Amino acid sequence: MDWNQFRQWGKRFVDWGADYRENLRDRPVRAQTKPGEIIAQLPDTPPEQGEDMEAIFADFEEKMMPGITHWQHPRFFAYFPANAAPASVLAEMLVNSIAAQCMLWQTSPAATEVETKVLDWLRQAIGLPSGFTGVIQDSASSATLAAVLTMRERALNWQGNTKGLAAHKQLRIYCSDQVHTSIDRAIWVAGIGEENLVRIPHKGKLRGMDVDALKKAIAEDRAAGFIPAGIIACVGGTSVGSTDNIADVIAVAKAEDLYTHIDAAWAGAAMICPEFRHFWTGIEGADSIVFNPHKWLGAQFDCSAHFVADPDALVSTLAIKPEYLKTHGTDGIINYSEWSVPLGRRFRALKIWFLLRAYGLQGLRQMIRNHVDWSQQLFDKLSAHPDFEMITEPMLSLFSFRYAPKGVDDLDALNLKLITNINNDGRIYLTQTKIEGQFVIRFQCGSFDMEQRDMEFAYDVITQMAAQL
Repeated sequence: MDWNQFRQWGKRFVDWGADYRENLRDRPVRAQTKPGEIIAQLPDTPPEQGEDMEAIFADFEEKMMPGITHWQHPRFFAYFPANAAPASVLAEMLVNSIAAQCMLWQTSPAATEVETKVLDWLRQAIGLPSGFTGVIQDSASSATLAAVLTMRERALNWQGNTKGLAAHKQLRIYCSDQVHTSIDRAIWVAGIGEENLVRIPHKGKLRGMDVDALKKAIAEDRAAGFIPAGIIACVGGTSVGSTDNIADVIAVAKAEDLYTHIDAAWAGAAMICPEFRHFWTGIEGADSIVFNPHKWLGAQFDCSAHFVADPDALVSTLAIKPEYLKTHGTDGIINYSEWSVPLGRRFRALKIWFLLRAYGLQGLRQMIRNHVDWSQQLFDKLSAHPDFEMITEPMLSLFSFRYAPKGVDDLDALNLKLITNINNDGRIYLTQTKIEGQFVIRFQCGSFDMEQRDMEFAYDVITQMAAQL
């Protein structure tokens, strides 16, 4: 392909993308293919000669698209959103065309300086004080790993990277029993070990960690000769939005001299609305915070905002400065590759810059407020239905329920059948979880293009499919 062909196909791809997004309601939300159906259509060997773009694009439409689950669908109510707003998509086109490797300031000064600025915009937008500094990570998993590594180094007097963990007593990290499995992976990769992740039981309406149990666990670990290193708290957990009492958790951390990381991967975006900030009262005392603009805010994956109170601690943990990566003759610059595990970096900041300028905080706030309102409306409608049982109340735009008609003994099996039928039907997409051992169905609003009619449509599908069981 030469650049004239690129120009022609680029225009065609943009038209295809706009048509695709405008007509998503006509497609089933979840891919309807069977395992192995896509790969069976692909050649066993790579092509020796270049092929015509018409043939390649035809195969894309005919063979790939049936196997795509449409995460931008207005009736995608599963997992959490992975929004890609139009302005963000266009920004990514520019990033891909430029194709810069933005690991150092000197490898693209604009990428570094725009990242510094837009992370400060985001800091202001979610109400964090000016002491916090931000960096873009690829995902919340990477931000949490960076936080756990910092906890490790801080607790070991910055000797873990040099002497290894075998030279020290066992470290302990604390979290609630409701956290995302990315916490487990961070513990594994950091070499701390699954057995040293202490899961504190939850309690209360928001299912946050029991702070008294947290204090007890730390005291017992110190008495047993372990080294408590940090606490990972959660705002808006993946299962049903479990949220810790951030102020109380941070108070314990400060009393025990422990590093705190706050995982607000999904819910953090809602903090651009001041009325929701009560969910993380006390956040100004945290050491590290992560939320994903690539979830609810509209900057498509990958784009995770990681804020730290002390960037020197993060850089001391992760920075390696060989001669070939030094920028000579320039002082006071930031090399964000020293703030994250990967050396390579894309120009992720550009899509945030486009997003915030194209929609403004007012536009993004209205979207999130709509989602929260519509989720509450659906919760109320299902609550009024005699055959549905509401399990957890809305945490922002997420709640859980189950179908519970009278006279049915095995409600878990019934609800598994219901969600299977709903997702096979394809008009909406839901996911499930378990609460106190019982199988329940999750619902969350979050699609960038969702409208109130999509919530009403979800109610119709859920109740119709339930009535057919």
